[in-house]
Amino acid sequence: MFAHQLIFVLYCFFSHLVLFFFLIIVIGNTLVGKTSFIHRYVNNGFRPDYKSTIGVDFAIKQVQTSNNKNVKVQLWDIAGQERFTYLTRAYYKDAAGCVLMFDLGSAASFENVRKWKADLDAKVRTQTGTLLPCILVANKSDKTPVCVNDTDIQLMCEELLFVGWTKTSVKDGTMVKEAMNYLLDIIFGIYPKSPSIFSNSISLSAKLPSEKTEKRKKSCSC
Repeated sequence: MFAHQLIFVLYCFFSHLVLFFFLIIVIGNTLVGKTSFIHRYVNNGFRPDYKSTIGVDFAIKQVQTSNNKNVKVQLWDIAGQERFTYLTRAYYKDAAGCVLMFDLGSAASFENVRKWKADLDAKVRTQTGTLLPCILVANKSDKTPVCVNDTDIQLMCEELLFVGWTKTSVKDGTMVKEAMNYLLDIIFGIYPKSPSIFSNSISLSAKLPSEKTEKRKKSCSC
């Protein structure tokens, strides 16, 4: 009995010393707030004077997940300009998860979610061959007018097999940390027992996508 208890104690002790490394890519149209999202998550700050990313940039943050796993998260901020899309295969390689972002005030950035998700699914998979866990982030919830409604976002999320979606504001920090925590839990296979904890305009599914659903036609009037 003592030996079993000792083994358990040692396991718990050393499991806290293990450091996991995850590469998370952040994609979407230019000027939707990807760089500011990363800066808010890593440094808990906001700068209104960011310029468009050229190529790719990255930042690192060490966090602890809900199951007490120590994780070093490297976030790759991938340029949204069309001329850089031919490089995405190299950038997507070895990614463990993805944040796909659009601007609530831009109908075009929302429609281009389809293009970005198709590009992602075509170029990278998990080690088991399944779709890469990807959360849909509707940024700039602090601004008006809004061109995309919640129903259209939910339908897009279901059709394109995102693991969930949320509205965020990188300006005031709303739901940035929560969205990243959720994505990390998905990667670890830990699903929130009650998605209602995400009460600020969020809809996060409780399972990973396994198969294609029937496509729905949607439009954004703005």
